[in-house]
Amino acid sequence: MTRRTRQVGTLVLTIAAVAYIVSKIDFGTTVDILADASLGWFVLAVAIMLGTVPVLALRWGWLLDAHAIAQRVPWLTRADFVAYTAGQVLPTSLGGDAVRIVETVRRHPGTTAVVSGTVLLERGLGGAATVLLGAVGFVLSIGHFDVSAYLWLEGIFVFGTIVLGFLFFARSARPLLRRVQPLLERVRLARPLKAFYEGIHHYRGRPRLLARVLAVTLAVQALRVLAIWATAKSVGIDLDARVYYVMGPLLFLVMLVPFTLNGLAVREAFFVSFLGSLGVGADQAFAAGFLYFLVTLLMSLPGALVMLRDGLRGGARPGVERG
Repeated sequence: MTRRTRQVGTLVLTIAAVAYIVSKIDFGTTVDILADASLGWFVLAVAIMLGTVPVLALRWGWLLDAHAIAQRVPWLTRADFVAYTAGQVLPTSLGGDAVRIVETVRRHPGTTAVVSGTVLLERGLGGAATVLLGAVGFVLSIGHFDVSAYLWLEGIFVFGTIVLGFLFFARSARPLLRRVQPLLERVRLARPLKAFYEGIHHYRGRPRLLARVLAVTLAVQALRVLAIWATAKSVGIDLDARVYYVMGPLLFLVMLVPFTLNGLAVREAFFVSFLGSLGVGADQAFAAGFLYFLVTLLMSLPGALVMLRDGLRGGARPGVERG
């Protein structure tokens, strides 16, 4: 896929999402809802999101340690915050991942493939945890909420995760991967997928580490779903928290795909569509999505301050840290 094709696709999708939102909401009513939003619930959402960043940094540190790359949690947390900031202007969280790789390689020259592998593995395990969390949410919602229209999407993600798990973990899948390599090179996926594949196979002999990383990821995402619930509560949406364990994982997966810049409009359209299926008014649903967007913006502030400080100092020195 060429750069121009991606740009055109992004523009078309953004326009479609904006048009959908405009057709559903009344801006005057939405502004009134936002003006009356509960600050306490909003602050809780921000606190949940910020508080989980050091935990995710620790998780990344475990994967780096397996390659004898030692970094303290404070620096890893700093790198994560800088990545969140970059994610505001780069395509979704994947752009932030690229920044994390660059930041780490500067401190550990010659480790590009290894660091890329850990970041991609972390992202892959995150996707698997998200799908698992969505399955749990679906079970919890049976008989309580009618979200059947979204279960097909959840099923596609589950099936895709199973297929990817087979491709990347099973040695018997190697001949198949070699056959599709020319196609992957054509769409510029060969290098990242190779790094991911090699990264996974380095950890084949460390099942306990993978299980620990997956468990932490699942716990963090379960907490972050409550941030979505809190933003909805702040604008008066009073739904059972269980429904967000169906909505949240789907939102996380949608936001992983580089549809638009920082998920612009797609995120809000998803809120309107999903919550609308449960009888929530479009204005309230959009307001909740907009507040969740503000939460992600506030998450980027620490990273912005770090980048500003480093810029004033003339940039960080690419020294190597050993513990």
